[in-house]
Amino acid sequence: MKFIDLNCDMGESFGAYKLGMDEEVIKFITSANIACGFHAGDPNVMDQTVAMA
Repeated sequence: MKFIDLNCDMGESFGAYKLGMDEEVIKFITSANIACGFHAGDPNVMDQTVAMA
């Protein structure tokens, strides 16, 4: 049987700047690339995204 991995970049919001619809998308994906800071994401957003995953 073959499977498709639906992957998404997530957790890229920063403070007041909300990017994407992580809460809605996570219901439909099988794996996620979560921002690790510096260029995107802040510690609070990353923590929330990891908890959702």
